[in-house]
Amino acid sequence: MSDRLDGEKSETVAWRGPRWLRGPRSEAVPRIVGTAGVVVGLLNLAAGVFPRFRHSRMHALAEVLPGAVSPLAAAASIVVGILLLLLAHGLKRRKRRAWGAAVALLPVGIAAQLVYRHSVFGAVLSLALLVFLVWHRREFAALPDPRSRWKALANLVVLGGVSFGIGLVIVSSHPHKTIGSPSLWERAEHVLWGLFGFEGPVAYTHHVDYTVGYSLGALGLLTVATTAYLAFRPEHPAARLTDEDEEQLRALLDRHGARDSLGYFALRRDKGAVFSPTGKAAVCYRVISGVMLASGDPIGDVEAWPGAIERFMEEAKAHSWTPAVTGCSETGGQVWTRETGMDALELGDEAIVDVADFTLTGRAMRNVRQMVKRIERNGYETRVRRVRDLAPDELTQLQKAADAWRDTDTERGFSMALGRIDAVADGDAVIATAHLKAAEGEEPGPFGDLKAMQYFVPWGDSGISLERMRRDRGADPGMNELLIVATLQAAPGLKIKQMSLNFAVFRSSLERGEKLGAGPVIRVWRGTLIFLSRWYQIESLYKFNDKFRPRWEPRFVVFRNSRDIPRIGLAALQAEGYLELGLPRVLRRRKSVEPRPCAHRPLPAAAPEAVERAA
Repeated sequence: MSDRLDGEKSETVAWRGPRWLRGPRSEAVPRIVGTAGVVVGLLNLAAGVFPRFRHSRMHALAEVLPGAVSPLAAAASIVVGILLLLLAHGLKRRKRRAWGAAVALLPVGIAAQLVYRHSVFGAVLSLALLVFLVWHRREFAALPDPRSRWKALANLVVLGGVSFGIGLVIVSSHPHKTIGSPSLWERAEHVLWGLFGFEGPVAYTHHVDYTVGYSLGALGLLTVATTAYLAFRPEHPAARLTDEDEEQLRALLDRHGARDSLGYFALRRDKGAVFSPTGKAAVCYRVISGVMLASGDPIGDVEAWPGAIERFMEEAKAHSWTPAVTGCSETGGQVWTRETGMDALELGDEAIVDVADFTLTGRAMRNVRQMVKRIERNGYETRVRRVRDLAPDELTQLQKAADAWRDTDTERGFSMALGRIDAVADGDAVIATAHLKAAEGEEPGPFGDLKAMQYFVPWGDSGISLERMRRDRGADPGMNELLIVATLQAAPGLKIKQMSLNFAVFRSSLERGEKLGAGPVIRVWRGTLIFLSRWYQIESLYKFNDKFRPRWEPRFVVFRNSRDIPRIGLAALQAEGYLELGLPRVLRRRKSVEPRPCAHRPLPAAAPEAVERAA
């Protein structure tokens, strides 16, 4: 591919790489302000909780720091400290609303400095930070993140618990001015009453009860106020694939879908899409924990990719999201890195089987051949069909079976999962099923003679890509091998020439590490991967895919800078369903079943062998 793409010059000329990504001015201001907010917030919080701290040298230092709002009382100090801590992350991410809240908070601090403490120096420094924020207001222009009103409940639970903990410390931090020796339960009761603005059973001397009472009341008011704000603020929903977007993506896949085996997964309805100015290319993504995570290559004409990538980066900048791409091909990685200045790291290899080259003969296929023959002798039958050829009742039964056989509480998948079985929308998809008739006198299972299934989405006109694998717990081991072989044998009749299996994460490292003469570094890395395979099935997935003698195609993750890698990894784990950061299950709102992401094509994927062993 040439260094400069032709064909859509209007889309490529305006984009000049990562100038705004690496510009020191655009990142330095929010980072300095956010860091200062954390430091000052912690100092103010400590000053409110621990009485002696307000007269220490550290507190004198807090008055010198930019933006330090010297507390008039413990209550004001605690509220200001918590608010600054809450705002710090938003200020680092250049959020407009965090900037507005900080600008609104600082004048209150200035008034407190002048009216109560008579501290001109502290007021001047607070005013200096306020002027600094107003002067650099254009740096804080990021739009809100996707959110829902359920964050209000999370705030009530989390901040309420934090307020109770801080309140317990406040009540217990005056041992020499407490009347009597109140028990832990009495102190906890005092905190609970104090958060609601009432007096509790603990009494103090030297007017300490006023300080404690105002502090607890301020904590309770802060919890209620922030919860009310989150509950009644305008909702900003996450991006979703609209009917118009889906129609446009399907048109692009009809023309260019054969280029990438992951292209069809762009039709997941929990993804958003940004299109190039001419509509000839698109990037599909999902926002998780402030990371704008794209998967696979852009959809559409390669010549139009730069325009779609530019729109993607502009959207990330507008919301101050961290841009990242997972699972892109080598060509896609080259275009992403050239157009954005980001870096790429090899993530693993995709196993692709060419139908014309597949055979069960030979020593290398002996284990697969013997397993398949054994299962067939046990009476199992296989059927491989297009989804559009299934009867509606059978399609419903397959969907119910797939849900019942899922081996996790939550669905998994993002990069290589579609999340539905739809004969109307995805009629060209292929489904392979294994059946075993019940023995005479034996009760059939809840899904009749159905024992296992595999689902493949289209990959252009002549390919399929594995989307999910499910099986009955009572079925014989080897169902996955049986259905893959059956699909490959039926592929010529369905005019299928190639099949994409799972990703094998860090496959090349595992392969090099087991070879003779491997160096100590690669051996240590391979040992680490084998250790991690206890939870993520890294090695077993590679071994399973390798049974079918595939060709390996590398896949990459693209990131802005190295410090973003942990955050991107966390977002990817959330997207794939391996990590949940949210409300407890009992507090979650029930969601519609359609569409449901599926479980068995994630990055990193759960190995089919693990499913066999679990049975």
